Amino acid sequence: MKSKKIKGLYAVTADEANTEHLLSNAKAALSAGINVLQYRNKTASKQLAAEQAEALLLLCREYNVPLIINDDVELALKIDADGVHLGASDGNLRDARKKLGEDKIIGASCYNRLEIAQFAAQNGVDYVAFGACFVSGTKPNAPKADLKLFTQAKQVLDLPIVAIGGITLENAPSVIQAGADAIAVIGALWNVSDGSAGDAQAIQKTTQQFTQLFGQPI
Repeated sequence: MKSKKIKGLYAVTADEANTEHLLSNAKAALSAGINVLQYRNKTASKQLAAEQAEALLLLCREYNVPLIINDDVELALKIDADGVHLGASDGNLRDARKKLGEDKIIGASCYNRLEIAQFAAQNGVDYVAFGACFVSGTKPNAPKADLKLFTQAKQVLDLPIVAIGGITLENAPSVIQAGADAIAVIGALWNVSDGSAGDAQAIQKTTQQFTQLFGQPI
């Protein structure tokens, strides 16, 4: 699974207590072409997080899409997920690699600082993420990452670069043009709705629109 390059649409789950709804949304996005799914639920208990992550992993296996766990190495180990995504305060990258092994994916949040990305690269991560690129509803106080950062990072890093934070169908092209290999999306994917067709179909349509920005076929 690690050989699957981090690229295209990288979907990050929203805080969701209803596991059935979470899985329905995830299936809609997986069936329409996301390349990575990250499980992130800041409101879940440890038990609920384990249940949801295990269910998502089974779903991701059906579509051959890697499941990344946000900020929780132990949960990733417990369910044998495909990797973890760690923030600056979420643990040592070398320790995470030692625990997870070489075959798992490790990503790092680098905010708006190239030196953090360079440090992460030296410590064996598989991709780095910069953001927030725009005003983010999920993290309204996140530091702003200038799009020039992606161009600069491309020149010094030999790793996939992920953009996150306030990304929509309207502004995503500018991020891709700046050099992002993947765009991580939360609100602009899960918060869409179509009263006549239902949320799942709206998510499928939005996923297809995002993937088309990378030249991927529907």
